[in-house]
Amino acid sequence: MAKKYFYITLLSLFLFSLGATAQESKGFPASNKETIEGLNIYPNPATSDRIYITSKSAQSKEVEIFDVLGKKILQATLTGKELNITSLTPGVYIIKVKEGDASATRKLIVK
Repeated sequence: MAKKYFYITLLSLFLFSLGATAQESKGFPASNKETIEGLNIYPNPATSDRIYITSKSAQSKEVEIFDVLGKKILQATLTGKELNITSLTPGVYIIKVKEGDASATRKLIVK
């Protein structure tokens, strides 16, 4: 009987340790990237033909916009903060902003 409890305890400790290590970060390259400090994309949802992208840094930004299927719709380099989106039809898009080594991804809704 004591042998049965020993094996149950051993098995539960083993399963618990597996669960604890699954929660830790494995150091994938995507998790090591920096994020853009103070990134702000507005208005969202966009109702006009332009959006504004700002951050705490004054560096130029490389912007890519993808549709929900992952197809690149628009690519631009911003030195200011204004991006013309007249070519986008109403819908949901993914916007990726890269500033130096830092990058960020957000959802953009165009009405």
